[in-house]
Amino acid sequence: MKLDFEKSGGLVPAVVQDSITGQVLMLGYMNQEALEKTQQERLVTFFSRTKNRLWTKGETSGHTLEVISIAQDCDSDSLLIKVKPNGPTCHTGATSCFGEEETSNRATAIRFIAELEQVIQHRKTNPAEGSYTNFLFDKGVNKIAQKVGEEAVETVIDAVAGKLDTMKGEAADLLYHLLVLLAATGLELKDVVAVLEERHKK
Repeated sequence: MKLDFEKSGGLVPAVVQDSITGQVLMLGYMNQEALEKTQQERLVTFFSRTKNRLWTKGETSGHTLEVISIAQDCDSDSLLIKVKPNGPTCHTGATSCFGEEETSNRATAIRFIAELEQVIQHRKTNPAEGSYTNFLFDKGVNKIAQKVGEEAVETVIDAVAGKLDTMKGEAADLLYHLLVLLAATGLELKDVVAVLEERHKK
């Protein structure tokens, strides 16, 4: 990676984006040393113009930004850093420095579903003793499909009865078992989303 640090007086802007949700979290500036430290430690480090020193995001709060990927733009004078945030990014406690907390809440939900799917996929390849997920995998597709059907029926019953509190729990069970079923059959949530996206175009 060869950046033109001199164009902007030794600093380049770095846009930080959630690697899963795509939400823009913050904008910071890096000099060569900050970029090298970020690449080596895989935690986003900026050059603080107010403190006049390197500053690793989360060094006091613990809300670090784990680097997933770093890309430079076509002019080699700015960066896009995709991360896994460990806690809220903004000092106000918001997920993003750009506000839009409603969007942030949706982004948090999307991130959790993605992480849950990763845990399920990990259990498939790395079984853990006492894991309910592995119990389901051991029972096979038929049993998992049966559980999806049962949870779907229970969700419908609560919905029709207006029992929204218990419906949330049943819907959570349904979503979890559906993710397990997808994993058991070799599919991923992105495969389902691709179908929805294609239908949305029509």
